[in-house]
Amino acid sequence: MPSYTAPVKDMQFVLHDVLDVSKSDIPGYAELESDFTNAVLEEAGKLTSDILAPLNAVGDQEGCRLENGIVYTPTGFKEAFEQVKEGGWTGLDMPEEYGGQNMPYVLGTAVGEMFSGSNQAFTMYQGLTHGAASAILAHGSEEQKNTYLPKMVSCEWTGTMNLTEPHCGTDLGLMRTKAEPQDDGTYKVSGQKIFISAGDHDMSENVIHLVLAKVPGGPEGIKGVSLFIVPKFIVNEDGTPGQRNGVSVGNIEKKMGIHGNSTCVLNYDEATGYLIGDLNKGMRAMFTMMNEARLGVGMQGLAQAEAAYQNAVIYAKERLQGRDVTGTKNPDGPADPLIVHPDIRRSLMDQKSFVEGARAFILWGATLIDQAHRSGDKDADGLISLLTPVIKGFLTDEGYDMTVKAQQVYGGHGYIEEHGMSQFTRDARIAMIYEGANGVQALDLVGRKLAQDGGKHVMAFFDLVKNFCKENGEDEAMADFIGPLKAASKDLQAAGMYFMQNGMKNPNHALSGSNDFMHLFGHVCLGLMWAKMAKAATSALANGTSDAAFYETKLATGRYYMARRLPATGMHLARIQTGADTVMALDAEAF
Repeated sequence: MPSYTAPVKDMQFVLHDVLDVSKSDIPGYAELESDFTNAVLEEAGKLTSDILAPLNAVGDQEGCRLENGIVYTPTGFKEAFEQVKEGGWTGLDMPEEYGGQNMPYVLGTAVGEMFSGSNQAFTMYQGLTHGAASAILAHGSEEQKNTYLPKMVSCEWTGTMNLTEPHCGTDLGLMRTKAEPQDDGTYKVSGQKIFISAGDHDMSENVIHLVLAKVPGGPEGIKGVSLFIVPKFIVNEDGTPGQRNGVSVGNIEKKMGIHGNSTCVLNYDEATGYLIGDLNKGMRAMFTMMNEARLGVGMQGLAQAEAAYQNAVIYAKERLQGRDVTGTKNPDGPADPLIVHPDIRRSLMDQKSFVEGARAFILWGATLIDQAHRSGDKDADGLISLLTPVIKGFLTDEGYDMTVKAQQVYGGHGYIEEHGMSQFTRDARIAMIYEGANGVQALDLVGRKLAQDGGKHVMAFFDLVKNFCKENGEDEAMADFIGPLKAASKDLQAAGMYFMQNGMKNPNHALSGSNDFMHLFGHVCLGLMWAKMAKAATSALANGTSDAAFYETKLATGRYYMARRLPATGMHLARIQTGADTVMALDAEAF
């Protein structure tokens, strides 16, 4: 069975050496002293390593089952969920007035990586609830907040988001679910929703569904969509669950991965719903949930890659196979360990450099969210809006690829179920699809986010890179980082210029390069993170440290990324600059 160890030390390095969170002027960050964050992360690490990780394989093997209308979760999930609730982990970064601990989002993100890395399917139950609660917090009435949030923050009640229908996925304007207004101000919601993660289960006493539906007579398409709170059980005046609502589970989807999460088909038959936010403005409210979810999904890509990498390293050090071509390293054994071979090293370095760079990227993004929400910083809000499709799309594409690399280290033993490596790959695969498939993320990045506010935010990103390179350009210790980062940033700017010069004449020239642009952008972001981590590591070594090996390893890993991974920006730029002609050359009938 695979193991999982929470990467507390590396998280502490990013939070304090790189981001220096406790010295930030963001409200609440002064509390994030190293001792405090270490205590929180260590405690979360024990829970995830000792309780959740052993249940990961159980959830994968057993899955969820539907019996007589009741959804049962895998063995041990319910007891583990109680431990998570008792520890207050579900409300770590939620407002105190609703029972949360009001910790900054950045700390919740670090803890969230541990939960997802140890057991993604389990963690989705609380993750979806957090997103639904955030939408109610942002758009609900005071009565709705007081009715639902205390129970959702504690996860006594859980939450879902209901968008997809059998005939429409991304194009939500095609939805058929209807909400008929009633004289008492409620609505009768009817229709079918599919792919509903954590749609129903036996771990909470109520499930609060957020459902997109159309009110008859409203505008056509997406402009006529509204958002409704539809609880599994109608809430009584005293706040307790009462009468069963008209929502039922039609089926549990059979899936490639995340078997421990109950992905449901939900049927709504004149279920009582309550409008949240303004009529026909449902997408605005739902995007509060989806944007948070997209960052969480990007983190899932990182988390699965980290878990897979940890196990690949263990196997590579223990498995004896062949001899080192430069000389025997294990003379007392029949063969040397796998890790002596350069191609295994290449694979492990790909994984290690991605995981550590992605972690810094995610946590930096979380600080931007805190800066936007806690300080009201519109520039930070614009920058994280630009980076969200990169975080979601690039980190899940690359995260999945890294789980495959980890599985490959095992050879045939990675393909059979004995070592459990296939689960990381299967669980990581969904992250590339849900909360907006990665192709859609790339289109959003190129089609909307680049031009947002007149291109202000992408220019701010370029300035961020430019200023960092200028400040550190004369430092010889940073030479291996600044040169490659400059070159990669120039590739990104050249890609943007190509879109400006050609995209207006033929939008396909921009859209056919959108996936490459998302990956190009992602590599530049990780290059920037590695340069920042290199500066922090160099400073620590220069100032004297009792853990020189950690910082030297960090620098060596960063140099690998800059030398071996970051040059991919040139390939992506070359593809972008070929335009749409070869992409669109065939008629549809020719495929």
